[in-house]
Amino acid sequence: MKKILQQAAFPLAIVTFIAHLCRMTGVTPNRSLPFSQNLLAQLHGGKSERISLQELLDGVKTHARATLMILFSLPNLVPSIPGMSAITGLPLLFLAVQMMMGNNVWLPHFIASRSFLRSDLLRLINRLLPYLQRVERVLQPRQLILSRPTVLQVIGLICVVLSVLIALPIPLGNFLPAVAIILFSLGTLEADGVFIIAGFVTAIASVLFITVFYWGVIMAVLRMMGHAA
Repeated sequence: MKKILQQAAFPLAIVTFIAHLCRMTGVTPNRSLPFSQNLLAQLHGGKSERISLQELLDGVKTHARATLMILFSLPNLVPSIPGMSAITGLPLLFLAVQMMMGNNVWLPHFIASRSFLRSDLLRLINRLLPYLQRVERVLQPRQLILSRPTVLQVIGLICVVLSVLIALPIPLGNFLPAVAIILFSLGTLEADGVFIIAGFVTAIASVLFITVFYWGVIMAVLRMMGHAA
């Protein structure tokens, strides 16, 4: 858990930097979105040692999809955890398909029944709290055209592609897609078009990075095969 927190600091600092740029442009801080406090309340509210995804879904009703997509994206910021992308990629894909189709959020039992230690999640959220609060202070409705249902369905389609990239065993292939999904999710929390635009830019960058990287690998292999022949 400590390693996850340390390695997740850099990408979260990128998100915080975007929030800082928003503040420099004269954006009025938004104090009506206690996303982090709402999540902490859900984690503190139960008496059991573990909390299931269904409990989180029931507790964070208004931000259920964004909350779960952020939680499933965060572990993918740590490339050194083997198999993590395959574990988190499927739930992300499921949530993204629902978003693309314009459906309400629900999880099948085999996903909803997954549980985590409350202490682990609390440690993670408390460590990331300064980043989350900085972002929350600048999140606010703007560029509302990017929050229309049709646009959100397009974002869902993009998140489907990003989720597939995360789920595939591609070295370094899950970092940028995870950052893009986090930015999209933050943007949809408060219909914030600036964060949604940042998500589009990061999504394009992630696809280009993976395409260029593997094109180079394929070309190198073909050259080696040509020299061998």
